[in-house]
Amino acid sequence: MRVHYPTRTAMEPAILKRIDPVCWPDAPVQALSDCSKKRFENDGFLQLNQLFNASEVQSMQEELARLLDDGDIAQRPETIKEPDSRAVRSIFAVHRLSALFSRLVSDRRLINIARELLADDVYIHQSRANFKPGFQGKDFYWHSDFETWHAEDGMPRMRAVSCSILLADNNRFNGPLLLVPGSHKHFISCVGETPDEHYKDSLVSQSIGVPDPVSLKFLVEKGGLVAAEGKAGAVVFFDCNTMHGSSSNISPYPRSNLFFVYNSVNNRLQDPFYARRSRPEYIAARDGAHPLPVLDNAFIFP
Repeated sequence: MRVHYPTRTAMEPAILKRIDPVCWPDAPVQALSDCSKKRFENDGFLQLNQLFNASEVQSMQEELARLLDDGDIAQRPETIKEPDSRAVRSIFAVHRLSALFSRLVSDRRLINIARELLADDVYIHQSRANFKPGFQGKDFYWHSDFETWHAEDGMPRMRAVSCSILLADNNRFNGPLLLVPGSHKHFISCVGETPDEHYKDSLVSQSIGVPDPVSLKFLVEKGGLVAAEGKAGAVVFFDCNTMHGSSSNISPYPRSNLFFVYNSVNNRLQDPFYARRSRPEYIAARDGAHPLPVLDNAFIFP
């Protein structure tokens, strides 16, 4: 199969034009207004502030706290810790560790937005909870998720969308998600060969597969910067190729987010394009690449 987005092979970085649609045509559902869909097309992200009510937000917060306090989960490979403080940085595959989050990925309010943007049935490529405790939460450096998913997981095309659910108030002080509007229209081809088992280091601090300063400056000067600030319960959808990152949390205010990646069932993973081995299933789903059902309300259990 032709490789459309070469990366990690050349001596110099390059800025390549995106060849895939942002909003794929012939969507099976309509969950967004025309205005919202156009905003996503132009910016590469969309923030929705009123998808969940206060009771639902509380249920998600309590479930997240349960996972964080579970001693068995703390010892699993899905749990990534900060190297210095040993505070939990991320818990991966939360939709497999939690009955609530297993249903939440199929909630009509979320999944139909993904199905509309990708014009296909979807499955969860990756899920995780990200934590930034006050005074301890470290940064996530600038990156395009697709660059990593393409290089290390074998995701062929830009036909995936990320969904971040804020489970604490995100403000300018506690390291909110930062996005570069319009950056999804360019692919930054990075330098540096992928080391074996790169994920063991990159999930803590990434240095391979990150944009060079010149390319990043080009994207920011062209599109600017936006901080995804909002109250707990706000949801941010962003394209798989949108450049994003976040700073360390040196405030006393903790930050936590749920993160679901919806991938088209017709964009299933192949062999990694620029790595020797694929990453574990809990980071990049292969066995679980089946269409998700659509649930009217994830918080109403049968």
